[in-house]
Amino acid sequence: MDLYKVLEVSKDASQDAIRRSYRRLARKYHPDANPGDKKAEDRFKEIQHAYEVLSKPEKRREYDEGPRTFFGSGGTGRPGDAGFGDFSDLLGGFGNLGDIFGRTTTTQRTQAKGENLTVNIRLSFRDALNGVTTRVGVPVEEACGECGGIGAAPGTVPRTCPECGGRGVQSRDQGFFALSTPCSGCGGEGRIIERPCSVCGGHGRVRRSRQVKVRIPAGARDKMKVRIPGRGNAGRDGGPAGDLYVRTLVEEHPVFKRKGDDFVVGVPVSFVEAALGAEIQVPRPGGGIVKLRLPAGTQDGKQFKVRGAGASRARTDGGEKGDLIVRVSVVVPKKLKRREREILEALAEERDEDVREDLFKKVGSS
Repeated sequence: MDLYKVLEVSKDASQDAIRRSYRRLARKYHPDANPGDKKAEDRFKEIQHAYEVLSKPEKRREYDEGPRTFFGSGGTGRPGDAGFGDFSDLLGGFGNLGDIFGRTTTTQRTQAKGENLTVNIRLSFRDALNGVTTRVGVPVEEACGECGGIGAAPGTVPRTCPECGGRGVQSRDQGFFALSTPCSGCGGEGRIIERPCSVCGGHGRVRRSRQVKVRIPAGARDKMKVRIPGRGNAGRDGGPAGDLYVRTLVEEHPVFKRKGDDFVVGVPVSFVEAALGAEIQVPRPGGGIVKLRLPAGTQDGKQFKVRGAGASRARTDGGEKGDLIVRVSVVVPKKLKRREREILEALAEERDEDVREDLFKKVGSS
């Protein structure tokens, strides 16, 4: 590839002539002026590379002396030649010569997706259990309506930075290599806004408060996130908007304790019910009751599972439900009537049991 032909100048052209030709060609083939034109983009990259070499006297001298001096022995400097390929391999996969010089940064200002946002919403226990549709206030950055998001005053457009040619970076020679740094002329933006928009100050976005409708599914858990695509901050330079995440903060219930999609409830039962067995009623989350049969001899702290009486599984749109875990608490009467005491004393005499016998056996054997 003849770099002089790329810039459409003769080999004895002055530095001023090279600079003028570069600027003319850069404006003509810049991607902003040829959106979607791959050939124009490739041509622009060639122009960029040629100017990077020929604009620096030392690099130009090495190039004029021939491929052996400029690229090292064994190659011509053209992609695909043996010497060029060997040199790339030696550098461990930098890709192409443009990478070696740090000049493969895109020449077109990249469309950037807007930032994602997260807001909290407080929910009552019942709303989280049954699901609710509500609105949340979101402080969001939207594309400026005055300038259409480009940052320039109406009737004007940003111009490509002449220092970096729209790349947003400048290359500084470090021997054979070059170090890329943000362009000092445009601050890394790749463009210069000569007349900033009076509304957004050249940023292209303005901050506003927006009310966003959100559907919280039934069975929402505490600190669960609901994603709403495209309702975050506006993108830059026509990029897509970010997403909004609504995080649920669910109030605690005085009776039911959440455990995943299950609920745990403590239910007191009498000594007689635990000893003889009984059918008891248990409250369920969201209202209503379920009936549970206690077997005779139920011990304090025993747990029973009532399937499908828990919370809706949010990820299944309420199609499945968790379980209700019933934890029994045996209530011992604090006071006894004379007849009750006589009955219990007769029972104790009848059973004549030592409920701590196994405990002392284990202690003695240890």
